[in-house]
Amino acid sequence: MGRAFEFRKARKMKRWAAMSKAFTRIGKDIVMAVKEGGPDPDTNAKLRAVIQNAKAVNMPKDNIERAIKRASDKSLGDFKTVLFEGYAPHGIAILIETATDNNTRTVANVRSYFNKCDGSLGVSGSVAFMFDHVCNFRIDADGKDMEELELELIDFGVEEIFEDDDGVLIYAPFESFGAIQSYLEDNDIEILSSGFEYIPQVTKKISAEEAEDVDKLLEKIEEDDDVQNVYHTMDESSSEE
Repeated sequence: MGRAFEFRKARKMKRWAAMSKAFTRIGKDIVMAVKEGGPDPDTNAKLRAVIQNAKAVNMPKDNIERAIKRASDKSLGDFKTVLFEGYAPHGIAILIETATDNNTRTVANVRSYFNKCDGSLGVSGSVAFMFDHVCNFRIDADGKDMEELELELIDFGVEEIFEDDDGVLIYAPFESFGAIQSYLEDNDIEILSSGFEYIPQVTKKISAEEAEDVDKLLEKIEEDDDVQNVYHTMDESSSEE
């Protein structure tokens, strides 16, 4: 198995995949998708993908419809995706993905978390080069010939395909998302969920005590309402010892 498999296995164990946070995150994703391409999922591929993700975490249909209606209100401010980069204690690089309607507030909050936990907020590009930006898809494993599927998708840039308890997972470079989405839909392969992630190219093993320092900062960041995802270069096994 490759890096995407190991990365996903580690992420599934982490607390920041909590359902309450997922609803907030997807609600913002819906707003951004509608603002960008309109409220009709039949003509808005990005919105279609977000709705699939909402269903995957059992977000009620009423919540989805309310979010779409709310996003269609022209008086609603726009959310912008902003990346923050920095270092936690012990040389662990952190990449933070936010969706914010007030960048001044978000910058101040993120900077305060780093300051309080002996970290340092960096400038754009200071750690992003340590991560690969990838897209992912999850489809039902039933009746799928993994070898045949891999052969079909390799022309679309797919780098890893593997099966776990959640189904068949497909990973590819960020820019391959549209082509893979179209292929799966055109071939009537149901997409259960999809998205984007930053996978660290190299992880760093630290002691359990040092991992506690890093986790303290990660917890503060993850609790912020503007934060969508947090990625880091700490070896996940560091905090398990």
